[in-house]
Amino acid sequence: MKTRWLVAAVLVLGCLFSGRAQAQDSRPNFIVIIVDDQRWDALGCMGHPFLKTPNIDKLRAEGALCANAFVTTSLCAPSRASFVTGTYAHTHGVTYNDRGGRDPDFNVTPNVGQFLQKAGYDTAYIGKWHQKTNVDAPRPGFTYWLSFKGQGVYMDPQLNENGRSFKERGYITEILNQHAIDFLKQNKDKNQPFCMFLAHKAVHDPRLVRPADRHLYEGASIPKPESYDEPLDDKPEWFQKVVKPVTTQPWDGSNPKRLDYFRLLTAVDDGVGEIAQLLKDQGRLDNTLIIFTSDNGYFMGEHRRGDKRLAYEESIRIPWVMRYPKLIKPGSTIDKMVLNIDVAPTMLDLAGEKPAPTMEGRSLVPLMKGDISNWRTSFLYEYWVDLTSAFPEILGVRTEDMKLVTYPQIHDIDEMYDLKADPHEMRNLAQDPKFAEKKKQLEAELERLKHETKWKQMPGTQPTTNHS
Repeated sequence: MKTRWLVAAVLVLGCLFSGRAQAQDSRPNFIVIIVDDQRWDALGCMGHPFLKTPNIDKLRAEGALCANAFVTTSLCAPSRASFVTGTYAHTHGVTYNDRGGRDPDFNVTPNVGQFLQKAGYDTAYIGKWHQKTNVDAPRPGFTYWLSFKGQGVYMDPQLNENGRSFKERGYITEILNQHAIDFLKQNKDKNQPFCMFLAHKAVHDPRLVRPADRHLYEGASIPKPESYDEPLDDKPEWFQKVVKPVTTQPWDGSNPKRLDYFRLLTAVDDGVGEIAQLLKDQGRLDNTLIIFTSDNGYFMGEHRRGDKRLAYEESIRIPWVMRYPKLIKPGSTIDKMVLNIDVAPTMLDLAGEKPAPTMEGRSLVPLMKGDISNWRTSFLYEYWVDLTSAFPEILGVRTEDMKLVTYPQIHDIDEMYDLKADPHEMRNLAQDPKFAEKKKQLEAELERLKHETKWKQMPGTQPTTNHS
């Protein structure tokens, strides 16, 4: 009789633990793939004239395109900190890159990995962190850690894996893709939901293309941007001083370094395909939210600029494709404005966890379900003087159809654009009396957002040029 009761008890306990594991497995997994400097339209599915990204395009076809996705600071370290914490840079404290770089204060602004770990998730961060210079210690919140110092290198990188420093032979994009694959294989054996960030070095300068891709797009030419020859008369004086030295340069759409920017995306796209195929083989693809995005946009000659940082659309707008068939209708498009600070709260929401009180972003779950009511109609953009000290501090507001950009620390004019009538931001309306009332409205909205986000002045270097 005792043996019978013992067997029954074991069976009951087995069912309970099996049910608990099954319930745990039903929670979604998360993969966030962050490319470095990929502009919003650098995808085949965006109608690019020659770029091919078939695996990312497949995510878009089976999921959703967020057509109006943005960063709140267009710079590597601040943006990446915003992705993982769900907060603005003035909250998490990472306001610029290597010079005096720091990690977020995770006691004040915990990252999403810390919350998901407590909820039973297996967590990993693989790739570029670009915050505190010393990466020899894994960051809080990530069970598995693989990163490198600063920008890293494209060939034979020095890596740090869970505190172990070593050099790995090969091409960085392929190396990071493989470590992501390895993590997913190991996690499968744990029967545990996971969250993985895969943060690429590509497509950042210096653009060293994988040997197999060096002859891609030969003979292709990038169309000349509409704003390449824009008049500078109504731009701020500081901007004119930066741009005028290059205004005599003719447009060269077949410049090899420009084409290398697009060639670098092929190895990234290959990795997306490999990860999706592995998840499919494991039977986990449809229970995984995959977000493909970038840490900031990038100028490809618009306003005579390369790089990012500024508040123009090419700089602040990012690609954003996501797949999660349990909530997202295949081939759908989300037109509402989504931000990098929305990633972390979205994960917590889908994991069944309460939103963290520190997080300033919003869960995208309502948008996934098609509910666009009560969504944001504006957001705050902030930038502090970084290594490129010719660019001043920037504070602006973007609404669904307008933008106001201010430069609080210098004496210069503002910029204001009607994004519907002037999508290339070539006509500055800030000094036009006809738009004075509109400017007042945007100034009021900027002040409202500053109050709502508890905006405060943050440290940064000072401009080397007197722009007064």
